[in-house]
Amino acid sequence: MHCYDCAQDGRNETTGIGACTRCGLFTCADHARILRTAVQRPIGVIPMTSVRPARRLVCGSCRTAEAS
Repeated sequence: MHCYDCAQDGRNETTGIGACTRCGLFTCADHARILRTAVQRPIGVIPMTSVRPARRLVCGSCRTAEAS
């Protein structure tokens, strides 16, 4: 799979490293943003937040939309 944003710029050979967790488009290392997110799991009735955050990959467009 190739990076969608690079393909829009006319660079059709850039290899994607993963799919955006928000929109699902493939993105390369230059356009990807890795965010940390808390993971909660139920322990009895109370959800417990994990000590280590998980990672999620989003494209630059979705990151901009989330930040605004």
